[in-house]
Amino acid sequence: MDLIAQSPFTEIAALLVMAAAIGFLGIILRQPLIVSFIAVGLIAGPSALDVVRSDEQISLLSELGIAVLLFLVGIKLDVKLIRSLGAVSLLTGLGQVAFTSIFGFLIGLALGLGTVTSLYVAVALTFSSTIIIVKLLSDKREIDSLHGQIALGFLIVQDLVVVLAMIVLSAIGIGSAEDGHGGGSVTVVLISGVAMVALVILFVRYVANPLTERLARAPELLVIFAIAMAAMFAAIGDIAGLGKEVGGLLAGVALASTPYRETIAARLAPLRDFLLLFFFIALGSALDLSLLGTHVTGAIVFSLFVLIGNPLIVLAIMGAMGYRKRTGFLAGLTVAQISEFSLIFVAMGVSLGHVQEDALGLVTMVGLVTIAASTYMITYSHQLYALFEPLLGVFERRGTPREPSEAGAHRNDGPKIIIFGLGRFGTAIGMRLHKRGIKVLGVDFNPLAVRRWRELGLETEFGDATDPEFIAELPLPRAEWIVSTVPIHPTGLSHEDTRSTLIQLTRSSGFHARIAVASHHQRDTEELFASGADLVLEPFQDAADRAVDLLCGGAEEERTEIPAIDSEEQRGS
Repeated sequence: MDLIAQSPFTEIAALLVMAAAIGFLGIILRQPLIVSFIAVGLIAGPSALDVVRSDEQISLLSELGIAVLLFLVGIKLDVKLIRSLGAVSLLTGLGQVAFTSIFGFLIGLALGLGTVTSLYVAVALTFSSTIIIVKLLSDKREIDSLHGQIALGFLIVQDLVVVLAMIVLSAIGIGSAEDGHGGGSVTVVLISGVAMVALVILFVRYVANPLTERLARAPELLVIFAIAMAAMFAAIGDIAGLGKEVGGLLAGVALASTPYRETIAARLAPLRDFLLLFFFIALGSALDLSLLGTHVTGAIVFSLFVLIGNPLIVLAIMGAMGYRKRTGFLAGLTVAQISEFSLIFVAMGVSLGHVQEDALGLVTMVGLVTIAASTYMITYSHQLYALFEPLLGVFERRGTPREPSEAGAHRNDGPKIIIFGLGRFGTAIGMRLHKRGIKVLGVDFNPLAVRRWRELGLETEFGDATDPEFIAELPLPRAEWIVSTVPIHPTGLSHEDTRSTLIQLTRSSGFHARIAVASHHQRDTEELFASGADLVLEPFQDAADRAVDLLCGGAEEERTEIPAIDSEEQRGS
């Protein structure tokens, strides 16, 4: 290993080879990639092979990956959606922080930890990993769903609370502002935050569109500019005490209104995944397994508290605010872990002499358990909801005013066709049917797509094609067709995709009419027919057949113009 340690390039090359090999093994074992990459860090870290020596280089790549990740989240944010979700994000974020810190402190005292140690551990438990959660939700294509947007909102609130708490603790001597989140006073941080938001508003109003239009003439320069924006705002946010995450997010928001945001997002996605590999390697290598074992009982108790208690408080708050139990459950699972920053916080306390080193071992073990467990919980969130759904009724208010169901309004004069997936293809079908006087109901889990359909004058409902409760509430009896244009992506890590799930759920809900599903691969056709589909739509093949008819002199039909749809709105339910 000494030969590897002599060259940072050789070290990073060895880490990439290990990541590829362990990641491939994880795929064979059907494990989330995040778990595989953290395992790479553990194996390469001081507890095993001790390969990681270039801490500064890996940390730099990791921080750049964080900036790019949050930039890509920000570039997809919708300002109107942020306004509508502000209250639930604020209340849920503050409620979760208060619940975790108070009860965490009491649990620490009950376990025999000292007052200061209990305080450090309690504060550490309030940090949830925005990076891991955003990565998992992005991989599942749920970052733009209602529960994904709410989760992102209260995670940002949580991050801001953490920053302010660190500053206050630093001022009274229980902490340090020398951490990566910056330092200063509360006033300076607030002023800096207002200044950055004002800068973003001015940039969006006067600079963003003309500048990106010029840069788009050289696509490579546009991508470099986007990375520069992400890094610059992350650095400014870090210096101002807001953190790299908030800075990177604001950089994305600054370009969210430009017509080139989807091009930027598509080109930066591979870079994001590459750089985040080093974040997970750095996280794994920072976990010193030699510290484990001193507080096994305490680690189990705290882990159960984070894995169960945090989701329950989110579920309770969102239920009280009028959200459905399913939305609250899926959003709550995102806070069932502690952050990599928790380890840094406690390590800082050790260096200052406020707590003993075994406290770091305790939080390290909690981190290992909760990060690994919550990764599986988020990955299999829909299956978990199906398992616990009968027990969650207490968390849902009658009528769920925040998510009104319009199913009852359709009963007497129900739609003839229900379309799942309101992207470009689904919208084209819906508008053509509407033009022919056929009543259509659209369903999607993306609030932007739902709002878009309503702006077009089409009936729509917000909902998920994999939610049995929602499917049962739909006006299925009068419908003659169900049409699914949702993209092909697995539910969880199983091979069963959304289309097959939708067929099964509608049939089990008593729908006996015909079902049509879209397929982009010929090999799926037989499987879909076997699953119960009556018709398989093949958009590319059908379009090619139509084009050939036109080229060979077929009759020209009147065209129906379909308004431009962002690619974010093309994702089906």
